[in-house]
Amino acid sequence: MDDPAANLGRNLRQLRAARGVSQGQIARAAGIPRATWSNLESGGANPTLAVLSAAAAALGVSVEELLGRPRSEARLHPRGSLPVRHPGSAVVQKCLPDPVPGAEIERMELPPGGRFTGIPHTPGTREYLTCERGIIEVSVAGELHRAGPGDVVSFRGDARHGYHNPGDEPAVAYSVVVLAGGGA
Repeated sequence: MDDPAANLGRNLRQLRAARGVSQGQIARAAGIPRATWSNLESGGANPTLAVLSAAAAALGVSVEELLGRPRSEARLHPRGSLPVRHPGSAVVQKCLPDPVPGAEIERMELPPGGRFTGIPHTPGTREYLTCERGIIEVSVAGELHRAGPGDVVSFRGDARHGYHNPGDEPAVAYSVVVLAGGGA
């Protein structure tokens, strides 16, 4: 049977160790007493939602990740195993198998002449599009920006925006969306 308290303890120890910080340091970052943190790591605690939220925030993970079964140190996600969507003529694939609070990273591929319209994000969101191959035109609130390999277009993700490949070869880009309040 899955034991959330034991999972919490193992996950907290593993995440704290991976960051190279002491119990006292992470407890201060979370705003909770070190004794409380120690009790959480022991696997015998029954924390409040406020304490769980503070611990998750200090470690930069979700509460679900703290309570879920501990993960191995590394995991291969085979090609094609991450979600893919097909807006317009593009192929857009998530790059992160696990949710990262406040961020989204996707790989987009546009065929020659391909285009699609982005959906504006919440107010205050920033988007960073890095062109890897080909040419991608990004229109943002009526302004057109042409990006080639290695170029980055940064813009307000809450504005109307769209993507177009004006070239005669497939274009590939990576989009990093930093949601409002997500550290941008």
